[in-house]
Amino acid sequence: MINKVCATLSDAVSDIQDGSTLLIGGFGLAGMPVELIDALLEQGASNLTLVNNNAGNGDTGVAALLKHGRVRKVICSFPRQVDSYVFDGLYRAGKIELELVPQGTLAERMRAAGAGIGGFFTPTAYGTQLAQGKETREIDGKHYVFEKALHADYALIKAYRGDRWGNLVYRKSARNFTPVMASAATCTIAQVQELVPLGALDPEAIVTPSIFVHRIVECHASQEAA
Repeated sequence: MINKVCATLSDAVSDIQDGSTLLIGGFGLAGMPVELIDALLEQGASNLTLVNNNAGNGDTGVAALLKHGRVRKVICSFPRQVDSYVFDGLYRAGKIELELVPQGTLAERMRAAGAGIGGFFTPTAYGTQLAQGKETREIDGKHYVFEKALHADYALIKAYRGDRWGNLVYRKSARNFTPVMASAATCTIAQVQELVPLGALDPEAIVTPSIFVHRIVECHASQEAA
């Protein structure tokens, strides 16, 4: 009987090692798996590389990992915004690395990883500093930059509902980058607001099928990371 359910958030992240690369879902706080991140913070893994749309908001979620010195490098599209003061301070102090990736390229690099594609050519960033050191090519009179697929050791994601096999349904904008992240990691860990019995999810509504999910844990908003 396939059962990917973890009893606690702590169990779900227990084997994440120092130096791991993690894809973390969310567009700002929408869809960010804050409770899984809190459990990882408690677990203690460090020297991490995080891939997210931005570099954290306030001092929760991704920003909390940065604030506690657990992150070596951030790969994102929007490192600076009004409430990204934790990242801003670390970067100005030379305490964290940044790889800046245009948003569409970021999503496509993860999609490529999930699809088994080594990389792709895109016109985005051609002729800019973001293209320095990368292969370029002219195709039908247009210039392109080669971008590699972006794999990770783990993906931490959040969904609205899921079943014990790991099939996931999202809610509105919380879906954002999550489906491509789920397919691009060696181990995908999903927190869901509600675990439902097998067969309860409308097959037509399942966005991430169970084949891409390795662990699932039910987490209500008020649940502690324990």
